[in-house]
Amino acid sequence: MWGAPFSARSKKLLLLGSGELGKEVIIEAQRLGVETVAVDRYEAAPAMGVAHRSYVLDMLDAEALKQLIRKEKPDLIVPEIEAIATGALVELEEEGFLVVPTARAARLTMDREGIRRLAAEELGLPTAAYRFADSLDELRQAVEELGTPCVIKPIMSSSGKGQSVCRKPEDAEDCWNTALEGARAKGTRVIVEAFVTFESEITLLTVRSVSGTLFCPPIGHIQQDGDYVESWQPHQMSGAQLAEAEAIARAVTDQLGGYGIFGVELFLTADGVLFSEVSPRPHDTGMVTMITQDLSEFALHVRAILGFPLEAVRLLTPGASATLKTGGAGQAFAVTGIEEALALPRTQVRVFGKPEIRPGRRMAVTLSSAEDVEIARTTAKQAASMLQVEVYEDEQ
Repeated sequence: MWGAPFSARSKKLLLLGSGELGKEVIIEAQRLGVETVAVDRYEAAPAMGVAHRSYVLDMLDAEALKQLIRKEKPDLIVPEIEAIATGALVELEEEGFLVVPTARAARLTMDREGIRRLAAEELGLPTAAYRFADSLDELRQAVEELGTPCVIKPIMSSSGKGQSVCRKPEDAEDCWNTALEGARAKGTRVIVEAFVTFESEITLLTVRSVSGTLFCPPIGHIQQDGDYVESWQPHQMSGAQLAEAEAIARAVTDQLGGYGIFGVELFLTADGVLFSEVSPRPHDTGMVTMITQDLSEFALHVRAILGFPLEAVRLLTPGASATLKTGGAGQAFAVTGIEEALALPRTQVRVFGKPEIRPGRRMAVTLSSAEDVEIARTTAKQAASMLQVEVYEDEQ
C-alpha cells in the first residue's frame, strides 16, 4: 500500500525515456496512484505531458543522471530507451535503488553486442551468424566472411536508426557511414549479421512477475528500414514453433532477471526459430495490445514491476496497428485526418504529441480490431493512410 502522490508515503516511479511508450507506462502507473517523474533529453516529450513532473537531461551523462536520481529518490527506476548511462544504473542499484528489471539487464540490452553474446555464446540459442567491427577495414572483412547481402547496425540505436543492408561489398563504406550517423551514443562499433531468409518476424511479449513467467499471444510485424510500420496479433504459428519461441524467450528473460515485460524479437524460418533481439521494456510492436488484450503490455509492465499478481493474458479480439510517419521537419505542423480514421469500424487513434517532426519520425498509430487479423490489418492501414502531417511556415 502507499499514499497519495506528493505525500510522504507515496510510491514514486522515475521514467528514463519519455516517448510514446513511456507515455502509456506513466498513464498506467497513475491509474494505480503512483507518483510519476518523466525524464528525456528534450522538452515536451510525450510522457512529460502526463507525468506529475519532468526533467530534461542527457541520460548518457552518468554524473547528472546519478545526481537527479539521488535527489528524487524514486522507488522504481524504469528505463524506456537504450541511450542511458547504464554504468550509473549499476552504481545506483548497489546503493539500494530498484532498477527495472535490473541494472544488469539494462546494461546488457543497451547494446546489441551484450545481448547477442549472452544469447548465442552463453545460452547457445540459435541466431543469425554475426561479426563485430570497429573500423571500416574490419567491416569489410566481416562482410567478406559473412557474404552479401548482410545487415549492418550500430551496436546501440533504436527504431532502426543506422541500420542498412549491404547488398554488395562495394556498399560497405556507405553502410559504415549510415551506422555511425544513426548510433545513439559515441563510438564506432557495429554488428554485421548474415542475412536471414525468414517466413515471418514476431515479437513474443514475455512477462516476469510474482506469478511466474507469462506470454502474450505472438505479434507479427513488418519493418521498413529497421523500424516497425505494422503489427498484428495473434500471428499464426504452429504449436511446435510457439513452443520453441517460448523456450527461447524464457531462457533469455530468465538470464536477465527482474520483473516486467520483455519484447523478445524472433525470426520464424524454414529451419526453426531464431533469436534476434530483446528489449527489457514495452515494445513498439506491442502497441497493438491496447486494442487486443484485456491488459495492454503497458498495464502488464506496471503491474509486474509493482509486484502485483497477474493471471494468464487474455486475447479479447484479433487486432492490428499501423503507424504514421513524417517526411518533413519542423515545429509548425498539424496531424489531420483523425475524424476520417475514427469513422472506420472498431478503430482507435493514438496521437503521440511529439513537439516537432523530422523525416521518418513516428507521430501516431492506428489500432483496429476485427473478427480476423487480415480484416484488422486492412482497416488499420486504411486508417493510417487517412492521417497526414501538414507542415506550415514557422510560426512566431
